[in-house]
Amino acid sequence: MSLAHTAAEYMLSDALLPDRRGSRLKGLRLELPLDKIIKFITVGFPLLLMSLAFAQEFSSGSPISCFSPSNFSVRQAAYVDSSCWDSLAHHKQDESGQYQVKSLWPHKALPYSLLALAVAMYLPVLLWQYAAVPALSSDLLFIISELDKSYNRSIRLVQHMLKIRQKSSDPHVFWDELEKARKERYFEFALLERYLACKQRSHSLVATYLLRNSLLLFFTSATYLYLGHFHLDVFFQEEFNCSIKTGLLHAETHVPELITCRLTSLSVFQIVSLSSAAIYTLLVPVIIYNLTRLCRWDKRLLSIYEMLPAFDLLSRKMLGCPINDLNVILLFLRANISELISFSWLSVLCVLKDTTTQKHNIDTVVDFMTLLAGLEPSKPKHLTQPMHDEHP
Repeated sequence: MSLAHTAAEYMLSDALLPDRRGSRLKGLRLELPLDKIIKFITVGFPLLLMSLAFAQEFSSGSPISCFSPSNFSVRQAAYVDSSCWDSLAHHKQDESGQYQVKSLWPHKALPYSLLALAVAMYLPVLLWQYAAVPALSSDLLFIISELDKSYNRSIRLVQHMLKIRQKSSDPHVFWDELEKARKERYFEFALLERYLACKQRSHSLVATYLLRNSLLLFFTSATYLYLGHFHLDVFFQEEFNCSIKTGLLHAETHVPELITCRLTSLSVFQIVSLSSAAIYTLLVPVIIYNLTRLCRWDKRLLSIYEMLPAFDLLSRKMLGCPINDLNVILLFLRANISELISFSWLSVLCVLKDTTTQKHNIDTVVDFMTLLAGLEPSKPKHLTQPMHDEHP
């Protein structure tokens, strides 16, 4: 029997998680994978398009080409191009003979509007970084540490039970003490469970997360309005009539009132406009999906941890409305599942528990590990029978 006890002690020792306080949680993820993808697209894509617009401007020179009269000098022709690009106004004659002026400024403002869009899309990220990340990192550090410690305490409890059972001369005393401990809930993890219940009544993290995604939807809607109101109006305007009776040519009598200019960068303008509209249209369902995740619980993680003794956050139906900080923390625990070493151990034990022949006697990791260590998870029948005989 001593060999069997030694093997059980080794098995339980191997089941203990290593203490990693020094290098703990260096790779803690404080942004969900989907949020990170949204950030890279909403901020990086406008910057990419801005680079494309600037590269086109630098490579092809002037973004417009004006058809100056043939008698213009090189200096006058250069002045016409510069003046028409500065004004960027289309003069159109109506039925009454009056000239109407239509501004084409979105072509000139294209790179700067993309930069403003990237800055606006980065504001929700900054809000999350400064308003939520400090509190969230503290919550995750504490909860991950406590979950792993709770698992270790369960294993140490089985080690202690094994030693007591070896030293106990009367098996009745051991099983009576064990049943009393379970009845009095000596094995519960009150600090962790109450902390999670407290987070269920808190709403600071979920409010910040909702505000972050709502701002993304707001800025996306503002982008649609900007593209539809300003870009669509000049989307097909490749040529325009420019007034050159200004500055250097103001006193020239032989200079015509209007000359025709062509926008050489129209194709880039159209590509940028269509790409922006398409990308942000595809992102809207993703952002809405992010918001809908807060409307349902991710109960798989907590159900796994109900293998801990007296950890019954789910069975006591403490999970009510899912729009609270606890649900946000569960999402981030899922994203940091690699840091939660006890999760993989408990997942394996849950699978093994479903395949064992003594399902009705196994509720917690303590019950399962006592079975593996060579102890019965519940009081043997030959020890319960005398008790029934004494009290008919």
